[in-house]
Amino acid sequence: MSDQPTGDVPGNYGDAPVTTLTGPSAYRAPDPVRQALLDVRHEVAKAVVGQESTVTGMLIALLSRGHVLLEGVPGVAKTLLVRALSAALSLDTKRVQFTPDLMPGDVTGSLVYDAANSDFSFREGPVFTNMLLADEINRTPPKTQASLLEAMEERQVSVDGVSRLLPVPFIVAATQNPVEYEGTYPLPEAQLDRFLLKLTMPLPDRSAEIEVIRRHAAGFDPRDLAAAGIRPVAGADELERARRAVAAVTVAPEVMGYIVDLVRATRSAPSFQLGVSPRGATALMNASRAWAWLSGRDFVTPDDVKALALPCLRHRVVLRPEALMDGVQADDVLGSILTSVPVPR
Repeated sequence: MSDQPTGDVPGNYGDAPVTTLTGPSAYRAPDPVRQALLDVRHEVAKAVVGQESTVTGMLIALLSRGHVLLEGVPGVAKTLLVRALSAALSLDTKRVQFTPDLMPGDVTGSLVYDAANSDFSFREGPVFTNMLLADEINRTPPKTQASLLEAMEERQVSVDGVSRLLPVPFIVAATQNPVEYEGTYPLPEAQLDRFLLKLTMPLPDRSAEIEVIRRHAAGFDPRDLAAAGIRPVAGADELERARRAVAAVTVAPEVMGYIVDLVRATRSAPSFQLGVSPRGATALMNASRAWAWLSGRDFVTPDDVKALALPCLRHRVVLRPEALMDGVQADDVLGSILTSVPVPR
């Protein structure tokens, strides 16, 4: 697997003028915890082809204690990626197919009457896991979508006045189809803002698609990850140690100012009806620290910020109707902002 991600995080952003970061070749000193996290990408690649940048983005979210919104057409291995990642990290994972008739209790859990004890007991919902795959989250009504808000923000679920803590670590990986909108309920801005990153999963290029077909012809079964050779190379302990290391990564005042300048520029951009909130600035800083640590550094550079700007900010802005009519994309405007805001030296 290539050490340089090609896709969404970090690396190639299409036409967006961002600087590509160096990959693991820039590491200055061996670190067994960092190497274990990097080995996860190699294990996932045994099952998922051509989505290295998305795997990197998922690792950044885990290191930053954030959640991920995955956007891609059906059939680009969104579910397989989450299952393979959890297998490589020895984490429990559950999948919920969001449908129009899904109720909040179907996600969080509910009180169930126990006839033997003549009392109510709490039955945990699928949210009580390490990695929750919320499949097609925009196909369920806002009431059920909102059932995840407390879990995502507070890492707990409150039912009948009692708060119950979720397992550690906990991450929501929600998927949505970017081309099919019939019968969907777009996520409100308040919930979109709870996602650390919005990652787009593109269709594979020709060589990657040939490799997908070759693997299936050779007997690859996406339901049997053990047969694909995926083995756990890290666990919750390594992840917690990595999180503590990420929290110690230094962010210079000049880089903090650069993050704030980028965010403030979104609020005055003519094409945006709504700019990025201070929560978005914090998210960009945290994601940049995670990528700096994965790159073998204990400090954040402006290039780290540039590399994570689009996936951190694209879902936190709202385009004006006239911009939408002109075919303007959020990534286009953010790319222009990255070009115009002065970079600290």
